[in-house]
Amino acid sequence: MASTSYFGEYLSADTERYLAEPAKRPGRSEFARDRARILHSAALRRLAAKTQVEVPWESDFARTRLSHSLECGQVGRELGAALGADPDLVESACLAHDLGHPPFGHNGEVALEEAAHDCGGFEGNAQSFRILTRLEAKSVDVEGASIGLNLSRATLDGASKYPWTRATNSKKFGVYDDDRAIFDWMRAGRVGTESSIEAQIMDWSDDVAYSVHDLEDALVAERFPLAALSDKSEQRDVARVALESYAADSNENELQAAFGRLTALPYWPSNFSGTHRDHAALKDLTSQLIGRFALAAERETRAKWGSGSLIRFGASLEVPREERIEVAVLKAIAAHYVMRSEIAQARYSEQRILIHELVEALWQGGPSALEPTFHASWDHAGNDRERRRVVIDQVASLTDVGARLLHGRLTGRGE
Repeated sequence: MASTSYFGEYLSADTERYLAEPAKRPGRSEFARDRARILHSAALRRLAAKTQVEVPWESDFARTRLSHSLECGQVGRELGAALGADPDLVESACLAHDLGHPPFGHNGEVALEEAAHDCGGFEGNAQSFRILTRLEAKSVDVEGASIGLNLSRATLDGASKYPWTRATNSKKFGVYDDDRAIFDWMRAGRVGTESSIEAQIMDWSDDVAYSVHDLEDALVAERFPLAALSDKSEQRDVARVALESYAADSNENELQAAFGRLTALPYWPSNFSGTHRDHAALKDLTSQLIGRFALAAERETRAKWGSGSLIRFGASLEVPREERIEVAVLKAIAAHYVMRSEIAQARYSEQRILIHELVEALWQGGPSALEPTFHASWDHAGNDRERRRVVIDQVASLTDVGARLLHGRLTGRGE
């Protein structure tokens, strides 16, 4: 394999695929092919009916996993292009980053991690890699085994937020042990757990997009009044959530200062009552904040790494601490007022029970209870551990609505 690229041009090793597939249309770049494959995938379509934070069908406004992924892709594409990375590659990584999230958002991920305890656990990022390299129906190898979308090495690596196994970090990891073959091919020539700059851009774009847009969705859903964020006691409550989940290396004073910077911005609205003018002001806020966070990362990265094209492992994305803490505060706002609310906790409990019951119903029902696309995997499984993974794959693939319908059909408790 050719040496890994650093500055300037992507190399043949970066555009290589696990299985060589000549382009059907000459003149299109390999990264443009990757983007098209992801856009046309069933896994991406399913994100339209998977929860982001607010339950999307409770109103006509809330984002789904799909709309979040599209917004993440737009942020990542522009930031990547500004730094000299291939925009199709970065957008593809952003579009693919949440493909592995199961029904009911992170709550479903918690339930599947419990249900998959005996077969290697569950992690949304590792499931995304599994979809891209095995589960999505697109390409097969010479022996007829699925190799998923068969993306280029650089795109697949760019979509890998955590390029390591569970042995490195039991909570956040990017590949299951039985998916190591393509993972090791993807990471050929790399030592350690360093992420490519394209993956770092994807990760920051994800944080920026959902921190800003979850705030917008929560305000429109009337989860809290905007004026509450200027109250010191409310700020302290949010700061505690940030310290616990998003900024463990920070402190209350630093988080309070971040609150102060955000609420003092000239485009920060004073209130939100749902009028057309209020919606326009809120949309201006989200646009301005995204620009603030993306531009901060661009300037900091350029200050350290210069003006060349920054690609693969030749540079890292640099994000100023102040902006990182501000994003942590925005994440904590949604967590405090939405995800940790009493209403949400009651819903989460019901959803986890449903996921566990669905896993067990499929396990007891065997291959006849699975969708046909999973029958071959069940038949080829050599033991109960492998068969359990097939069941987990089936449940993880479902939309929120699909999980409820299948649960009702298998348990006899459908509406």
